[in-house]
Amino acid sequence: MPAQGRAARRHTPRSWSLRVPALVGIAFIVVPLLALLVRTDWANITTHLAAPVVGESLRLSAVTTSATMVLVWLLGTPLAWLLARSDHPLTSWGRALITVPLVLPPVVGGVALLMAFGRRGVLGGSLDAWFGISIPFTTVAVVMAELFVALPFYVISVEGAMRGLDRRYDDIAATLGAGPVRTFTTVVIPMVLPGIAAGSALAWARALGEFGATITFAGSFPGRTQTAPLGVYAALEQDPQAAIALSVVMLLVSVVVLGALRSRWLR
Repeated sequence: MPAQGRAARRHTPRSWSLRVPALVGIAFIVVPLLALLVRTDWANITTHLAAPVVGESLRLSAVTTSATMVLVWLLGTPLAWLLARSDHPLTSWGRALITVPLVLPPVVGGVALLMAFGRRGVLGGSLDAWFGISIPFTTVAVVMAELFVALPFYVISVEGAMRGLDRRYDDIAATLGAGPVRTFTTVVIPMVLPGIAAGSALAWARALGEFGATITFAGSFPGRTQTAPLGVYAALEQDPQAAIALSVVMLLVSVVVLGALRSRWLR
């Protein structure tokens, strides 16, 4: 047997003491997903997908996640570049603050948004008093909740790609007369497009699946703030098969996103 084959066999876990917990871990993830598919009424799934709660929540999710992604690109791309190129001692603290929503319970994020932009919030009170603008429990609040939880996923992915760029590209562009903005748009962005694509997929999937911050800050009003995850929760009480059908749609979306990221994660 070739030496490489013998080495591979030596490093392959054979003990059942390792295989059993590994198989249990796989089953813990796979069995609920299979149960969802098994319990789906495939013969009438088109009827269940035609339920008002399904159509309204999917349309609203499409609108809000699209708006969220535009904001993610506009805000997150320059932010990722700033973090990637900054040598300031406080940069690490800024990076840590940006990643807080990754570990913060979403409902806590919703409470924080409410305290900031609610009618009695730190900023929301002034918006309501001076301009008559009330953000909570509106579609705008849904976008803000999705942005709060999705932006860190994008920034982390894109920053990692930008940090890998050789800084000599910046110097070369400067010697050719390109300013910082032109260098950023014509040199940096084209070179990190794979990272931007991966970050966009992660951020969009996170925005689509957002529940806790949305229901806390925006509520669950059909056609206005009831996105797909909230639609699943609402439909469970009145039309379980519609909830299952909508869950299957979101599962398929997750699989598509994972497939889009396969070259990044599944090597």
